[in-house]
Amino acid sequence: MTAEKRYFLGVKRSATGLAWEHRLSERQEMTALAIAQGHGVPDIVARVLAGRGVLAEDTERFLDPTIRDLLPDPASLTDMEAAAERIADAVVRREKVAIFGDYDVDGAATSALLKRFLAHYGIEAEIYIPDRIYEGYGPNPEAMRELVSRGARLIVTVDCGTNSAASIDAAREVGADVVVLDHHQVGGPLPVARAIVNPNRDDDLSGQGHLCAAGVVFLALVQTAKVLRSRNLDTPPPDLLSMLDLVALATVCDVVPLTGVNRAFVVKGLLAIRQQKNVGISALARVSRIGEPISTFHLAFLIGPRINAGGRIGDAALGSRLLATDDPVEAGTIAETLDRLNQERQAMEQEMLSEARAEADAELAGGTGPAVIVTAGPKWHPGIVGLLASRLKDHARRPAFAIAFNPNGLGTGSGRSVSGFDLGKLVREAADRGLIVKGGGHAMAAGITVEREKLGALRAFFEERAAADVFRLQGEESLPIDAALAADGATTTLLDTLEKAGPFGAGHVAPVFVLPRHKIVDARLVGSSHIRVDLRSDGGGRIQAIAFRALDTALGDFLFKSRGATVHVAGSLSSNYWNGNRTAQFRIIDAAPA
Repeated sequence: MTAEKRYFLGVKRSATGLAWEHRLSERQEMTALAIAQGHGVPDIVARVLAGRGVLAEDTERFLDPTIRDLLPDPASLTDMEAAAERIADAVVRREKVAIFGDYDVDGAATSALLKRFLAHYGIEAEIYIPDRIYEGYGPNPEAMRELVSRGARLIVTVDCGTNSAASIDAAREVGADVVVLDHHQVGGPLPVARAIVNPNRDDDLSGQGHLCAAGVVFLALVQTAKVLRSRNLDTPPPDLLSMLDLVALATVCDVVPLTGVNRAFVVKGLLAIRQQKNVGISALARVSRIGEPISTFHLAFLIGPRINAGGRIGDAALGSRLLATDDPVEAGTIAETLDRLNQERQAMEQEMLSEARAEADAELAGGTGPAVIVTAGPKWHPGIVGLLASRLKDHARRPAFAIAFNPNGLGTGSGRSVSGFDLGKLVREAADRGLIVKGGGHAMAAGITVEREKLGALRAFFEERAAADVFRLQGEESLPIDAALAADGATTTLLDTLEKAGPFGAGHVAPVFVLPRHKIVDARLVGSSHIRVDLRSDGGGRIQAIAFRALDTALGDFLFKSRGATVHVAGSLSSNYWNGNRTAQFRIIDAAPA
């Protein structure tokens, strides 16, 4: 028997078409009370903790997560001991090591992390990042042979390699050992390598499948340092905790769940980032014009996209070079290049997005439309299709693909999914049916290669397999609300306390509050698509709010039409820094008539 829905403020259909529901169950309401009374935590923060499954007895440890308490035994991961022994061998023998990474933030940060560790022991490692367009994802036989020809006796693949049997065979055939440090889903028989450390292996019982590649590599470095200590090496081990800045950056940008040790990685990594020890991250913060303490928001939306810009439309190796360097001049030059590439990427994305939105809206007009949005363009840049798919998914509230076709009729596509629908499984089924050349991914994101003449059949297959689940999920979609808040109570003191309950992100979602019965004093456009809203409570308290990218959306239309009216507004609380002052700001994600 399912519990009856509890609507927050009685809102069954908001401006965006969602029902507002209490996030907390009645049992969690009691837990929140126990947390507030037993640990001196403000009621609203206690509700946030209880709504994320924190028990009263775990509150103290949760508010101060430590690596010591939460770090799993690295040796619990399958093949970890073999991987650490082989990397330690390379250090002791002074072998040349090559690091083969992915072209995204996780790959760049992880490559730099391993390079810095080896450099501490005097081993100069070469980083190789493949070109997204010409080489594609993961190791390829030609690149592996090239690395061996340049002297590599050990190749460590990071954030890739699990599904690269032929490429690893090529390296072995010309005399190199390969160690794989990865976290991606396994898509067939494992390669024959010296070690394959991947918590998502079928035979890995560590329970660490939520780690990104940087998390896996950090555990490998902990284990390798232990092995080297046991061999009585003269060089003392490096300060691994000081390298958590790179792990935090990758963990946030790879959108893995911020639970368990991942949460500790980010909490402690942010402290390291704020000490500005990594000149590359500091240079990116400067070109991003971040004038406040760096948070997960800055990593995800300002620093991460600039690193990714190199892999999308420029030199894929720029990000790893930036994060690995200790030269402030080199860091500044690379950061400026990435900033320029990011601006170019944004301009290209806007042009492509307008075409993709028009195509999607045509399919959605006059009815429910397809369960999976599939858009395609002959002049689109294949490095940007993932961003398009993400925007389309948010716009249409259903899984979406964007595909860039080349002149030969071969398309490179990327898909993004909604919570509850496994897109990776759908893509693997399409590959099994021969509808795509290749494809893979995980529940929330997938990549495909498809021939133009099979696009119609692929659309039909998606509809056949996805419609029932996608439309059921849409019907069940709601906005969980943590608590009500008045403008008067939205203070920086509350923000500081809420920060201890974070960091928030995937798997540990940001709290959603409602400002009930607040008057929209003014609503105006800022920038190209954001809406600035001035709100006033019944008690006279005021707060500034902003709805990002809300122009020409149902939410934006509602806010403009409700000037002078009293409404309920849902969103999150954040800090706003201006002229050296910090105030609380409300980020609007939904609204409803009061």
